[in-house]
Amino acid sequence: MTKRTSAKYKIDRRMGENIWGRAKSPVNRREYGPGQHGQRRKGKLSDFGTQLRAKQKLKGYYGDLTEKQFRRIYAEAERVRGDTGENLIGLLERRLDAVVYRAKFVPTIFAARQFVNHGHIEVNGKRVNIASYRVKEGDVVSVRERSRQLAIVLEAVQLPERDVPDYLEVDHNKMTATFVRMPALGDVPYAVQMEPNLVVEYYAKN
Repeated sequence: MTKRTSAKYKIDRRMGENIWGRAKSPVNRREYGPGQHGQRRKGKLSDFGTQLRAKQKLKGYYGDLTEKQFRRIYAEAERVRGDTGENLIGLLERRLDAVVYRAKFVPTIFAARQFVNHGHIEVNGKRVNIASYRVKEGDVVSVRERSRQLAIVLEAVQLPERDVPDYLEVDHNKMTATFVRMPALGDVPYAVQMEPNLVVEYYAKN
């Protein structure tokens, strides 16, 4: 199991938002944070607090990456020509676990990481079991043939609350997804507003 699977609902409550758009999110029932003092944490955030919250939300969305992993991706986004915030989103969406999740092969990003780690995914016909593997334009990601009838896969394909974004070409009959192009922020179907510009401001000052 991934290290944060049992605590994934706490991320929603800590952020005060249903960041994956799930019907069972506890934020749908109570908007205050976790813990005995959660109901009293409603003060106005400082600029630093707003930037930190934006970073935590984006980092948490992708399976709650470690700070070291996330900072490394940010550093790479900063080196690439263009808008750093847009580059950051593009690099995060190129992660193999993110592609598996976006293609609706599994129901959650946490399940995607586990699914990849357990060897159920191939890239261009070769098995890849590294969730952080970065796909390129034209790469074909597929569920291994022996894994296509797993309950988790059959359930995910039927999920009504998620649409496949247009930077992927997905065939659920063949269980394949082609990564067509690097997405911009506006292309990514986040359930809540993500603010990579605030993440850039956070790292610029820290």
